[in-house]
Amino acid sequence: MKSAPIALVALLLAAASSAVAAPVVTPPSAAASPAADWRTPDPENVLVIDTSKGRVIVEMAPWAAPASVERVRTLARQGFYNGLTFFRVIDAFMAQTGDPKNDGTGGADSLPNIRDEFQFRHGRELPFASLGRVAPDDAVPFLTETGFIGGFAIRGAPQMQMMASADGKVAGWPLFCAGVLGMAKANAPDTANSQFFLMRQTYPSLDTKYTAFARVLSGLEVVRAIKVGEPVAPPRDVMTRVRVLADLPAAERPSIQVLDTASPSFKAILDAARTSGLGAASACDVAVPVKIG
Repeated sequence: MKSAPIALVALLLAAASSAVAAPVVTPPSAAASPAADWRTPDPENVLVIDTSKGRVIVEMAPWAAPASVERVRTLARQGFYNGLTFFRVIDAFMAQTGDPKNDGTGGADSLPNIRDEFQFRHGRELPFASLGRVAPDDAVPFLTETGFIGGFAIRGAPQMQMMASADGKVAGWPLFCAGVLGMAKANAPDTANSQFFLMRQTYPSLDTKYTAFARVLSGLEVVRAIKVGEPVAPPRDVMTRVRVLADLPAAERPSIQVLDTASPSFKAILDAARTSGLGAASACDVAVPVKIG
């Protein structure tokens, strides 16, 4: 596997001004939302990443990136990630890990590379909470719509186009907001393997160029506390243990609830965001409430 940082460096240099500040705080009333408006994530799709800086809990999105989720879940269950370092960390960008060589050139030699999953198609089976439509711009030269699916900020074709499509679906892609996890890859297509990175800030330049497969539910402050460097000088921060939530003993398993982005309570948050002046292009500025006990 070629050195994954090569492609990431190119994008960073091309878009040094595209990092965006952290998401806005959601209204305090969100914590008082009815019990029916909260969902419990599937424990098969939640990773508990214990690091030398603290714990990070992430939810994966198999509906958006099934091959990537399956790969990371498989490697976590093999203990592959335990002890691997954060070898490349850029302050206003991301923290990269998942390489057994700890230098950006390695992968899981026993497993083939996986295909890129930059976009996905979805229909009504995935409830979409719309923030609004975005006019064509330099990045996407056609009308799009932003919103949320399963807690992830999404951009893609307007939902109304489902009625005109042959399969009743439209294309969409997760946005690289702060806290999103992406698969690292070389410059060539379909070269993701085991390495991944965690976004320290929102970075639109990565949208549709890398596979976004998960997002941080808890521990973004931990991600931002990881030691910085290109490469990081010793001693490096490490992932001491990476586990699938379903595999944790019941006594150790945290309880997790995420506000359902298809719920009336989240609709109220989107309404408040619009009232405060956030436009449709600002989906990354809307935080989805999470309760962890």
